[in-house]
Amino acid sequence: MSEEMSNGPDNSSLWPVNESPHTVGENYVVSWPDRTLHPAAIIQTRYKDSLGKFEHYVHYTGANRRLDEWVTKERIERVDDSQFSLTNARVGEVSGNGVNHLKNVSKLLKPEDSFENSDRKITRHQKRMHVEMNHLEENNGFDSHGPDSEHDALPQIKLIKCIEFGRYEIDTWYYSPYPEIPGEAREDKLFVCEYCFKYTSTESTFRLHQTQCTRFQPPGQEIYRKGALSLYEVDGKEEKLYCQCLCLLAKLFLDHKTLYFSVEPFRFYILTEVDHEGAHFVGYFSKEKESSENYNVACIMTLPPFQRKGYGKFLIQFSYELSKRECQIGTPEKPLSDLGKVSYKSYWTWILLNIMKGEERLTIKDLSHRTSIQQEDIIQTLMALKMVKYWKGQHVICISPKNVLEYVATCGLSEPRIQVDPAAIRWDPPKKPSKKCA
Repeated sequence: MSEEMSNGPDNSSLWPVNESPHTVGENYVVSWPDRTLHPAAIIQTRYKDSLGKFEHYVHYTGANRRLDEWVTKERIERVDDSQFSLTNARVGEVSGNGVNHLKNVSKLLKPEDSFENSDRKITRHQKRMHVEMNHLEENNGFDSHGPDSEHDALPQIKLIKCIEFGRYEIDTWYYSPYPEIPGEAREDKLFVCEYCFKYTSTESTFRLHQTQCTRFQPPGQEIYRKGALSLYEVDGKEEKLYCQCLCLLAKLFLDHKTLYFSVEPFRFYILTEVDHEGAHFVGYFSKEKESSENYNVACIMTLPPFQRKGYGKFLIQFSYELSKRECQIGTPEKPLSDLGKVSYKSYWTWILLNIMKGEERLTIKDLSHRTSIQQEDIIQTLMALKMVKYWKGQHVICISPKNVLEYVATCGLSEPRIQVDPAAIRWDPPKKPSKKCA
């Protein structure tokens, strides 16, 4: 597939005379399948031979970059810069004639005319775009870089639109630096083996690989098995290619992930669902073999088809179970992404209140020793719940077990759907200088 980027050589003589590209860096409004218009900026332009027309890579103003996509000119309309509300831009946030135009084009759309209440069928990608633009929670995982870093000012073009992975076709969220495959043209769709993570852009090559791949479970040691859930520990040094391919896969769903190829200093913990065909990848977390900051998670990710099912909290809980066996107080690498904060806050709240509702006179230190959660994380969690106060130079828990029970009942705090059974863990920490557990 031949595609010429707008910042490449001048091939304008090859472009159709009745179509010219929109301007990179200019502001426009882009229509969605639900007939709404959204402010966006064009990041890059290319001519795509397979379509016989231009495509424009757009970033929606005020939205997460996972919504960035290639669109054709039919979905783009020009709006003056003065018509844009540059902060918290959403549907209708275009002033003057722009607002009237939006109302005219989207006059059938009302607050109740949402995806949830619509009879129109939508794709997973369209629904995710709706969720993001309306700031609904979507718990996908996180990496060790927050959303406010300088990385946000450096948009990367998402070249892979979707992947075929096992029984799923998954829309990608972000750019991942998959190397070009010799002899294969770069396509929008990538085929990834769910067992070994090797990849190709050619379906025939992928089908051949499926008949030849001898791996039906992750390499390394199985350290947990209960029911259909199985978790493997994989050493990045011993299984370098496997872990590199895993990192490339994870980058498709993690915006700020920077670890792709230097995997030797890390161990990877692979969560799978097991059936008669093999151990199917669900998600993973990684951690440094040696961390001076006692980080127990470097990166964590659950694939989109398995989100909202409790697997994210399961992986978080498992990381703390390993910390307990290492006799260490652990914490994830920071800063966390917004979604990472949501996941961890939910887990910390559940595990801490579960202990506090049954015991009196607990200290922050007691909770840290019982859970292996860093004291700073405990303090921040309880401060948000107004259950701790600063008194005589230290933070003190200021709520009784009875009030904790009332809070849990009022807020409807529920236990995670999937919990780690410590008795099912078959794992001993790597040998280090002896350390007594508190």
